[in-house]
Amino acid sequence: MKTLDEIERARGELIAIRRDIHANPELAFEETRTSQLVADRLRAWGLEVHTGLGKTGVVGVLHGTGAASKKALGLRADMDALPMPELNRFAHASTISGRMHGCGHDGHTTMLLGAAQYLAKHRELFGGTVNFIFQPAEEGGHAGAQAMIEEGLFEKFPCDAIFGIHNMPGHKTNKFCFRAGPLMASSNRWDIVIRGVGGHAAMPNRGIDPIVISAEVVQALQSVISRRRDPLDPAVLSITQIHAGDAYNVIPNEVVLRGTVRTFTTQTLDQIESDMQRIVTSLPQVYGATGELTFFRSYPAVVNHAKETAFAAQVAREAFGAENVDENTMQLMAAEDFSFYLQKIPGAYLFLGNGEGDHREASYHGMGPCQLHNSNYDFNDALLPVGATYWVKLVEAFFKA
Repeated sequence: MKTLDEIERARGELIAIRRDIHANPELAFEETRTSQLVADRLRAWGLEVHTGLGKTGVVGVLHGTGAASKKALGLRADMDALPMPELNRFAHASTISGRMHGCGHDGHTTMLLGAAQYLAKHRELFGGTVNFIFQPAEEGGHAGAQAMIEEGLFEKFPCDAIFGIHNMPGHKTNKFCFRAGPLMASSNRWDIVIRGVGGHAAMPNRGIDPIVISAEVVQALQSVISRRRDPLDPAVLSITQIHAGDAYNVIPNEVVLRGTVRTFTTQTLDQIESDMQRIVTSLPQVYGATGELTFFRSYPAVVNHAKETAFAAQVAREAFGAENVDENTMQLMAAEDFSFYLQKIPGAYLFLGNGEGDHREASYHGMGPCQLHNSNYDFNDALLPVGATYWVKLVEAFFKA
């Protein structure tokens, strides 16, 4: 595996940037400090900078001086942190209580900055245009990608293709992982309200107990996955919240259930929603109660385009060796709003192995690999020159193709 010498020499600068972002995490649509840092760096390197797209998004535009090309390429990094505490004790740990970069967006942003810095100095390597897209609000269903698209991202900055990288703990450091077609699931949430007739717990016969009914609804919902779904088509229906009652001796009037549904296809999602609607509406009526389902479709599935996925994998093979490339990585039921980009233009989303935990605070306690969204997580700084080099190589190959 060989990274670019010039990017290697900038390793210390990249680490400093990444750790500064990590120490100052900002939540969805609040990434003002991070956006300013990104914009300032891009301007200093001579890029054309546009701010405020999707509220706190930044787009850096770089025109190559190589062989003339009308093509344009989009490269995306997410910037937001998570509303969770950090337990790490190292010097660059979060300085803001209840917020941390627990998913590595600080590293994603820095890798893309490293590529922008290098390409700004070497515009002769490509013709056409590279749009460096620094996106807010990927986490928590806020859909910063959708916000940028709705505010004219691809009209203002046309792209013939778009690519994104996410670090992946548990995979060997520097391992590039690809999969054409569905890679990550859709993310959808739902609320169910079961309404009965409340009353005294000592006289349940005078009311209609929504808790007992909701227990049957919970059981019936499991059949949506176990008996209604094609077993070869992955899907998850999880009930994550049950809210009811305020006193020991009072049967409440209603019960609220909440949860999530994950699928890789819209057809399966449609079926699950329809089955849930039927169960929630009809089952409570057997007992004289009512049920209401509200279903929210959040992020679509991440579906990589075959041609672009094959191209991105070939770039990784040529730059880092076939032994560091997996073209059939496993699907994940987690979601990503990169899916909105892929619904608009061709592209691919890939994973870059973040290692097995030896660089993290968690390993000091014998906890082994630290996963995403864990309070002991930290991005592996060894990936910074790797990711930046990969972006440079992908840009070169894209405009030669």
